[in-house]
Amino acid sequence: MSRVGKISRTTKESSIEVMLDLDGAGEVEVSTGVPFYDHMLTSFGVHGSLDLKVEATGDVHIDAHHTVEDTAIVLGQAIRQALGDKKGIRRFGDAWIPMDETLAHAAIDVSGRPYCVHLGEPAEFATFTIGGNYPFVLTRHVFDSLSFHAQLALHVRVLHGRDPHHIAEAQYKAVARALRAATEADPRAGGIPSTKGVL
Repeated sequence: MSRVGKISRTTKESSIEVMLDLDGAGEVEVSTGVPFYDHMLTSFGVHGSLDLKVEATGDVHIDAHHTVEDTAIVLGQAIRQALGDKKGIRRFGDAWIPMDETLAHAAIDVSGRPYCVHLGEPAEFATFTIGGNYPFVLTRHVFDSLSFHAQLALHVRVLHGRDPHHIAEAQYKAVARALRAATEADPRAGGIPSTKGVL
């Protein structure tokens, strides 16, 4: 069964199109107008083994916020669409990602109940901007939006780190790997992995 999501969204602030295949091989094309975000989404697709295409334009002349947030919304919606009825998936997944001095952990429950817990980013980087137009604080906003629109319970923790680039990237990779684990087929379970019979 194909597990592909394709979602488009246009507002006065941005125009976003996302297409993804949960059972892909990490083939990624990303263009958002925010170079560091492109790098993060590329890592997300590659390490999640998603075939992922993202085309986004937005008011980046103001700042990156609208384009980054709206892309995360559409990405979450595409994940939710691709999951379908969620039959036969593992449902739970987690990943530890070391990146030099940084260590990040992500855990996911494909529960249908959106909730995001995000902890541990060093407070001293709260006003830091990476690559000229990606405010460090947007990473948390991405995961909030992603979890809500994909209907995931998502917990992300930064245990330690001192390089803002590494701290952000380790989180994206951890979420990608956790999502990959949670959404892959479980050969021992053919139905919906819930005592309720629905996710």
